[in-house]
Amino acid sequence: MAETKEISIGDMGARAGSYHDELQGEDMEINVGPSHPTTHGVLRLLMELDGDIITKCEPIVGYLHRGDEKIAENMTYNQFVPYTDRLDYIAPLANNVTYAMAVEQLAGLELPPRCQAIRLLVTELARISSHLLGIGVYGMDAGAWTPFMYTFTEREKLYGLFEELTGARFTTSYTRIGGVARDVPEGWLQRVLDFCDQHLPILEETTKLLTRNRIFMDRTEGVGVISKEDALAYGITGPNLRACGIDLDLRKDRPYLGYDQYEFDVPVGTTGDCYDRYLVRAEEVRQSIRIVRQVIKNFPDGAWYAEDAKKIYKPAKDKVLTSMEELIQNFMIVTEGPRMPAGEVYFEAENPKGILGFFIVSKGGGVPYRMKIRSPSFCNLSILPKLCPGSYLSDITVLLGSLDFVMGECDR
Repeated sequence: MAETKEISIGDMGARAGSYHDELQGEDMEINVGPSHPTTHGVLRLLMELDGDIITKCEPIVGYLHRGDEKIAENMTYNQFVPYTDRLDYIAPLANNVTYAMAVEQLAGLELPPRCQAIRLLVTELARISSHLLGIGVYGMDAGAWTPFMYTFTEREKLYGLFEELTGARFTTSYTRIGGVARDVPEGWLQRVLDFCDQHLPILEETTKLLTRNRIFMDRTEGVGVISKEDALAYGITGPNLRACGIDLDLRKDRPYLGYDQYEFDVPVGTTGDCYDRYLVRAEEVRQSIRIVRQVIKNFPDGAWYAEDAKKIYKPAKDKVLTSMEELIQNFMIVTEGPRMPAGEVYFEAENPKGILGFFIVSKGGGVPYRMKIRSPSFCNLSILPKLCPGSYLSDITVLLGSLDFVMGECDR
């Protein structure tokens, strides 16, 4: 029988001290995510720590990759609309519009004023919905629960309006190539105005819980500072870019959907820290409400689709059931897709997370030959290896929350 050797408490302490000395100067490697509430989705951060200080951060993406760009090459242009819902699934209406406008640019379609107004209206409502969730979850990341309850309640009211317009709350698939699925319901515009009127006081009450909150300010001011040079070098766009002090907003700089007809301000930060990114998003909600009111005040009459796009936009159901020509047209669009010319096109729009772009290559026919999606969340996350080192591990929650990304759009 083997001899049992007794180890004293003193020996154990000496061994532990010896082992501790061997580890001096070495960094510890940890994983944050992918299954972790800190990461706002299936994002994995491979980190090296020196004590509580991050010395290296490597974002590992792709856990939500679905091959959207390849899928687009195997279905008609209209069939891909529901897949755009699943990009930034916090603002599906805005994704639909951007994608449809890229295809319409390829086709050379000019949309009627009413269709443009509807699209602009739903895009701004989607921006409000996205920022409300971003602000509420960001407050929760910093330890404040109450703002999330306010913002989520307001977002539910918006979802009620979305459901009334599109038939769905979350994945709406409302836009069509050449128009939208249906006109706005009777009385819907007034209900949108009613939402705006009641929302602004609630927004002010919500931001008061954060803007001058000492704990929130200590957690966010001076944390995660992004310089103008780094923001441009890493391709950051949207509120994250404007928080750095760069006044770039495609709605102002390259207007589309008639944005040049409306008055609104572009909020710009000064220091580019986590606090500035919060302030920019809060002000963008106010400006979006300002735009929505102007759109509804000057809402045009007319068609909600391009009436001359007979080989692109599906005819009305009553005409399909009563006219042979419309029946054949509907059959061709459904089975073969809208007839597009050969060529290449790139269109980008100012989405809530940043600039979303679609590059489409067509060889003619109803199916794209190639498609590339420029997702703002992917570009915004690319700065993490530069941004995180030097911060504390406890800061990673507010760093990620301030970037306001969506992994469905990042991984595609």
